[in-house]
Amino acid sequence: MWAVRAFADQSSGSGTQPIATQWGFVADRVMGGLSTGSVEPAHIDGREAMQLRGNISLENDGGFIQMATDLGPEGALLDATAFTGIEIDVFGNDETYELRLRTDDLTRPWQSYRHVFTAEPVWLTLRIPFADFEPYRTDAPFDPARLRRLGVVAVGRAFEAEVAVAGLRLYRDR
Repeated sequence: MWAVRAFADQSSGSGTQPIATQWGFVADRVMGGLSTGSVEPAHIDGREAMQLRGNISLENDGGFIQMATDLGPEGALLDATAFTGIEIDVFGNDETYELRLRTDDLTRPWQSYRHVFTAEPVWLTLRIPFADFEPYRTDAPFDPARLRRLGVVAVGRAFEAEVAVAGLRLYRDR
């Protein structure tokens, strides 16, 4: 399921560039898992957002749901070399989630660059430098000129996920 949401520019200041998004839902069911969920538009605490909700199950070697978006238009790569990192507006249920980036250099579906964050039950703007993303099961160096995809992932333990995104931007330090 794909849901389109181009966020209004709610930049936290100069030095940011909004990223248009078309969020989709992916679950461990593609590999036999039993997790369930959805990505839907929502109005949360005065803001329009896209919300990932669902139950993460560890049965059948499962354990994840995610909302994901391609970063470049029509499958193109996004060159973010002029930027420091990702700025994201999130609201959640006090659980931890992962923000995952994929570049065109990654060839396996389990490979990514990951950053763990807590989605508190208030709107927070997180600034995550590219340098803070940890490589997962890859030796490929992170290349911000070759960004392909971004995902917000509920993963690794049985729990109820509820996390919303109201803005996604690239940012640069001054």
